[in-house]
Amino acid sequence: MTPRSLAPAPERAALVSLTTGSSNRVDPELLLEELTGLASAAGAAVVLRAVQERPTPDPATLIGRGKAEQLAKACDEAGAGVVIVDNDLSPAQGRNLEKILGRRVIDRTQLILDIFARRARTREGKLQVELAQLQYLMPRLVGSSEALSRLGGGIGTRGPGETKLETDRRRIRHRIAKLKREIAEVQARRGHLRARRARRDVPTVALVGYTNAGKTTLFNALTGGDAVMSDALFVTLDPLVRKVKLPDKRQILLSDTVGFIDRLPHQLVAAFQATLEEVASANLLLHLADASAQDRERRDAAVRSVLAEVGAGEVPTLVVFNKCDLLSPDELHRLKTMYPAAVFVSALNGMGQGDLLEIIASRLAMDTTVVRLTFDPDSAEHRKAIADLYRQAHVLTHVAIEDRVMIDADVPRRLLERLARVVRVQVPT
Repeated sequence: MTPRSLAPAPERAALVSLTTGSSNRVDPELLLEELTGLASAAGAAVVLRAVQERPTPDPATLIGRGKAEQLAKACDEAGAGVVIVDNDLSPAQGRNLEKILGRRVIDRTQLILDIFARRARTREGKLQVELAQLQYLMPRLVGSSEALSRLGGGIGTRGPGETKLETDRRRIRHRIAKLKREIAEVQARRGHLRARRARRDVPTVALVGYTNAGKTTLFNALTGGDAVMSDALFVTLDPLVRKVKLPDKRQILLSDTVGFIDRLPHQLVAAFQATLEEVASANLLLHLADASAQDRERRDAAVRSVLAEVGAGEVPTLVVFNKCDLLSPDELHRLKTMYPAAVFVSALNGMGQGDLLEIIASRLAMDTTVVRLTFDPDSAEHRKAIADLYRQAHVLTHVAIEDRVMIDADVPRRLLERLARVVRVQVPT
């Protein structure tokens, strides 16, 4: 009888973070906790954590040669096979650290790219991740042919570094150009879809926020969907769009997007431009924040930074604090005092979700006009207009008189312009 094969043990990882004069305002332990979450999402078991404080980064090794030699001994004792650095390493720093430590070294950007490679499911997501990986790999080709020739698993080895290890710069540039063309086609296709939605005059609302703030849980609660949710980082990579009916019977489109993170690699922001344009084109953003997070301000600043980078800084935004069930009554009261315009919910137990939908309806109804519309029920075009009215406006009265139908409704102006070309529009007395 053949014994059942066991799943491979997770890689044992050592984490190291450098804090300098410009970064020591943030608790290093919070940074290491976040890095631990990232390492776990990449399939590693953290066995060692270390923080190095320096006035400035060491140009050769980032953390200094002495600290690197101490770290090498600690890794030997803990049995760590990979070292994950919570900073971006130059190619030279990465090579120097690997020589001193005697094991693989990956930086924060490479770790996040690895997680995205694991999470990508659609063709679009895989294209975007591969582009970001190749852009990261390009400046690191020199002197790394031996490292790049290794096959097999491990954090930071998935994607192009695993299947095209012999690729030279010329071939990588050719592949990057091809990926950019394919992503441009995706961008154009998404543009057509957005234009189609705009013609239908259905408002779009996008959920944005720091990774693991509970966006997908709230998305499922509001849409009745079953999108995969987990207490892990970057579970949602490809955007999801579903219909939601508001209390005034209008429909909106709600989209769940990739979570942001502090120091999100620039390659990823650039590669996911096509996806993030969904955020920039939304009528309203729901900025979901984890009410229980100790470093809430740092996370909020990271989200605002990415929104500005993708051109969504001016989109109307409603701040929504999630996980309020984890706060004490005093903490919740204090938060409400600090943010009087925000909404406070728990996606897990339903707290505040009714209020959230009411406020969304109110925010999307700011550009509306109450009008009386007269329809011919025998006209197919008019019947379609009535259906659009019920789906996208707030109907106040509906009266059928012989061969006419008169409806008073609170209509968004963008819809009213289209209806006025089809039916008679009056202002009710």
